[in-house]
Amino acid sequence: MKTESIIRLLAGTLVLVSVTLAHFLSPWWLLLAVFVGVNLVQSVFTGFCLAEIILRKLRLGDGACAVNPERKP
Repeated sequence: MKTESIIRLLAGTLVLVSVTLAHFLSPWWLLLAVFVGVNLVQSVFTGFCLAEIILRKLRLGDGACAVNPERKP
């Protein structure tokens, strides 16, 4: 599976978990969804993706997320 697909799956799952917890427990859980959204937007502009770094260290995915300076065309 591509790293980009794994990151999308992770982000979507965290947003759904956040909304579910906000509905049943506390609206403060919506901050998790906000954090995920802000992280996705900043990764577009900076090329820094913490999830990609973690996945690379775990040797998951192919490293094809956003900007990857180590990858050759």
